[in-house]
Amino acid sequence: TGWNQQERNKAGLSRLFTATLMGDRANKERHGLAGTGVGKVHALSAALMEQQPTINIGTIGSATHGKSTLVEALTGVTTAKYKSERRGNLTIKLGYANAKMFRCSEPQCPAPSCYHCFGSKLADKVSKECPRNGCGGTLLLVRHVSFVDCPGHDVLMKTMICGTAVMDAALLLIAGDMECPQPQTEEHLAAIELMGMQRVVVVQNKVDLVSRAEAHRHHGQISRFVEGTVAGGAPVVPVSARQGLNMDVLCQLICERVPVPTRNLAAPARMTVIRSFDVNLPGCDYAGMKGGVAGGSVVQGVFRVGDAVEIRPGVLRKGAGGQVTCTPLYTRVRSLLSESTRLQMAAPGGLIGMGTDLDPHLCAGDSLVGNVIGAPGTLPHVYSLLKVQFCLLRRAKAEGSGERGRKVGRRLVGGEALVVHAGSAVAGARVERVEKGHAWLKLSRPVCVEVGERVSLCRVTARRTRIIGYGEVEEGPSVDE
Repeated sequence: TGWNQQERNKAGLSRLFTATLMGDRANKERHGLAGTGVGKVHALSAALMEQQPTINIGTIGSATHGKSTLVEALTGVTTAKYKSERRGNLTIKLGYANAKMFRCSEPQCPAPSCYHCFGSKLADKVSKECPRNGCGGTLLLVRHVSFVDCPGHDVLMKTMICGTAVMDAALLLIAGDMECPQPQTEEHLAAIELMGMQRVVVVQNKVDLVSRAEAHRHHGQISRFVEGTVAGGAPVVPVSARQGLNMDVLCQLICERVPVPTRNLAAPARMTVIRSFDVNLPGCDYAGMKGGVAGGSVVQGVFRVGDAVEIRPGVLRKGAGGQVTCTPLYTRVRSLLSESTRLQMAAPGGLIGMGTDLDPHLCAGDSLVGNVIGAPGTLPHVYSLLKVQFCLLRRAKAEGSGERGRKVGRRLVGGEALVVHAGSAVAGARVERVEKGHAWLKLSRPVCVEVGERVSLCRVTARRTRIIGYGEVEEGPSVDE
């Protein structure tokens, strides 16, 4: 059957992945890799999926629409880790949790009930027999997903945009008991659209709180809202995350409609940092202290335990004249973890914790957020002045109103202040000059960014971050030359 053919393909990809990662010449020759420079292996490899997630899916949308509740329903993990988050029942930092999705091996097992989802820790303990009575099939792993849970409040928009740096796809949550769209729903959708994300599944949550007629009316509001956007034509799944309703349908859509990107394993290893930690407890003995931990997602290449790595921009210092300088950091990879699973190597996809030899103080409190980690000498240049080709939103939401389509501040003006998001880095910027769709931006802090990379442009009004467009990096004097 087609399903069995897919399993055979996955088995071949598994062998291909092993040969490519381990660098064994005999294996490469056996699989036809020797001399081909093959570095692109699809992340549906069963060997890779067993060890770590291979795709990052963000949960986006307005506050109180059920993003964290949905992640918990799929993974069994509460993403609120901090006391302030649990006390206020809100997401402040980027949350993360992993899940494995399975499909029954029997073609006769009907969809969507043939799909099952478990948290990564629980998945290794549950029975792999299909729970459907009389089926007799085996549950086959088809996806290993890292969910990136984004805050929904407007004052935390910067954090949400940082999360888009590691997302491959997004679940756009819209509460069925509230009018659509809410202000932050528009902002979050604009953020992923401007950063070039193509895969979106719309989730109509809390349908258990409304009547069938109200749910149909609300579905129409959603369809009109996403029309003409990157979510236009995307499936709209009615669910109740609190009651666990239609979780199997959502799993089916993720598996069938959200492809796992092909990753470049031959490229120099590179990781975007979105969190960093000091894991040592207060008062711990000096001899038992551990180095700082950087959390993020590998975007290309492969990291191995023991690898030497460089971190850019590194440590930022402000001189007497107010000028900010940067000093790259050099260290070694001492451990790699996917949640509690220890890895010997980490490939692209999924959220990874990287233990290092760095002074824990350098990593405490997300101090490394905005940095890029990679093999020494392979990272992009660091810039504090950028020339970008910009494109501004045609539609912007007027401050303090729910109207769409009003043209608010569509021009960049020399001397105005912006906020620039480059990867996971956030920097204030002053527009030096504007000329025919191009702008020179003086940054408040250096950023490590590739020429041709897309950065988001925002304005801050009344302490609220509003996305106004994006820019593609063209050039700039690097501070590390």
